[in-house]
Amino acid sequence: MDLLSIVIAWFGAYWLRFSFSIPVTEWTQAVNLLPWIFGIQLFFLLLFRLDRIIPSFISLPDIIRIGFYGFFSILASTFLIFIYNNGFIGFSRSIPAIDFILLFFFTSGWRLLIRIFTEKKYIKQPGKRTLIIGAGRAGEMLARDMLRQKKTDFFPIAFCDDDPSKRGKLLHGIPVVGPIDQLPEIIEKYKAELAVLAMPSADRKFIRHVVNLCHKAGIDYKTLPSTQDIISGKIAITNLREVTIEDILGRKPVPPKQELLEACIKNKVVMVTGAGGSIGSELCRQIATLRPKRLVLFEHSEYALYKIDAELKQKFKDNLEIIPLLGSVCNFNRVKTAISVLEVETIYHAAAYKHVPLIEYNPLEGIQNNLFGTLQTALAALECGVKTFLLISTDKAVRPTNVMGASKRLAEMVLQALSDHQQQKGEHGTIFTMVRFGNVLGSSGSVVPLFRKQIEQGGPVTVTHPDITRYFMTIPEAVQLVIQAGSMAKGGEIFVLDMGEPVKIVDLARNMIKLSGLTVKDGVNPDGDIEIIYTGLRPGEKLYEELLIDGDFTSTLHPMIKCVREKYIEWNNLQKRLKQLNSACETFDLIKVKRILGKVIEGYAPQCDSVDPIWLKRSKKTPLHHVKGKIYRMI
Repeated sequence: MDLLSIVIAWFGAYWLRFSFSIPVTEWTQAVNLLPWIFGIQLFFLLLFRLDRIIPSFISLPDIIRIGFYGFFSILASTFLIFIYNNGFIGFSRSIPAIDFILLFFFTSGWRLLIRIFTEKKYIKQPGKRTLIIGAGRAGEMLARDMLRQKKTDFFPIAFCDDDPSKRGKLLHGIPVVGPIDQLPEIIEKYKAELAVLAMPSADRKFIRHVVNLCHKAGIDYKTLPSTQDIISGKIAITNLREVTIEDILGRKPVPPKQELLEACIKNKVVMVTGAGGSIGSELCRQIATLRPKRLVLFEHSEYALYKIDAELKQKFKDNLEIIPLLGSVCNFNRVKTAISVLEVETIYHAAAYKHVPLIEYNPLEGIQNNLFGTLQTALAALECGVKTFLLISTDKAVRPTNVMGASKRLAEMVLQALSDHQQQKGEHGTIFTMVRFGNVLGSSGSVVPLFRKQIEQGGPVTVTHPDITRYFMTIPEAVQLVIQAGSMAKGGEIFVLDMGEPVKIVDLARNMIKLSGLTVKDGVNPDGDIEIIYTGLRPGEKLYEELLIDGDFTSTLHPMIKCVREKYIEWNNLQKRLKQLNSACETFDLIKVKRILGKVIEGYAPQCDSVDPIWLKRSKKTPLHHVKGKIYRMI
């Protein structure tokens, strides 16, 4: 077709130039010049690779490329004619211009006809009447692919957009309407059966607003898959997905600073303790992409270690040395030997018991693992000359009301004291630092999977208190910030992640019910689907979490990471307290344990009496009311 276009355009230029009647001399000239013109234009056609354009998908960049092909080929042809004729004697100068117009018209025209024919063949209306929210690039691509699919579950009937310059216009023949605040009325007018959010840059507040409007209109809603999945080719843009609670509660990620991500990892031997946990496993995934020399997975759960080891080895195969180690962080010799033999340079300490009510039932084990496990690992790192040691901490360490939070606060104080002790001795060995943040969405045992399971079972959804609030962050975002924070550490500081605004758990429950396409059953809507009931605060649980004990935040190189230096006990005094605490744990003296915690940790205020079933059974020899009183007096 392209070769035929060259011939037709050349003779057509003569035909138009001489008013549809070509003189014999001009006809002879056209025939004599044709082989040269044909050869030159064929050369440029191949040079611009027009033969590789797929006609049924021709786009604006392809049309521009055809224009360049025509311009340069006609320019070269004109230069040849000038040389051949010793100037333009006996040659009409308008012929090259007409040839260019016709060549461009025929070369692009036959391709456009094929695309038009192909797309008209695909346009059908078997699917749901779909309202696309957002008439930008993503919305346009989505509509185009919906129209092109031979078989589709969706058919676009309108775009909804807040941009007044777009409203009233047509995009692929589809009307653009708005504003988005009028979504229920627009849905009713166009009898839409599905709304699709096609705005990748939309913030979570806007997504929440759209979900509420769709829920009010009684319509299903979906969103686009992630841009990364579309680009990687894993899924098509038309593979819509459900709006998740992460879409609503997460924040638009701040682009990471590559130099901060790589500083403690690239070409270094890195160990992650608690490597099979929610945070630990994500740490391993992100660290593995940053090209460490060796990655050591340290985990006490065989199954958890097997899972993360198998996942990483399948993904990275021979590109990374991965060493899975079973062991407890409370075993000093095991930890020290692993660090020494494998020449570990950076440790991310994520091994911890984290579930507040469970630690209230098992307080001594929680202290042994969270506090003394951290102490043993830190001392092993210090003796082996590890360069950076980062502790994953929690907002529950701030003025704790439970043993879990108290154990994590003491773990922080251990690292603060060790860092200070080194500096006083004039040593510059291991950099000890901590990162403190709130809840992460979707971690094992967290409220989101619990609510999801309760909704699937038909309810009710259980919330402990109507006023309880928590900070939330997605696991990948939290881990990315943790890695960057560790690179900024000087020693002894606590980094605090910007968790945004706290979220009321009851609002989280309501949003999850809405996202499931159901309604909340309450006094206002007695015919709803899922009821929310309040069960009362659990042992050790408090209404509000905090991120700061004292002092003020200072900014860092990353806008989402703040730094603070808080009070602690110097190492020699802290050691004495730790020995007393360890002795009390070994003798199962829970009264003494809580008394020491109360003296050492600023703001420690237990929310309830001990609920450790073993200790309560053991203390039956003493009247229970007397035990309770003794606990209060000693604390």
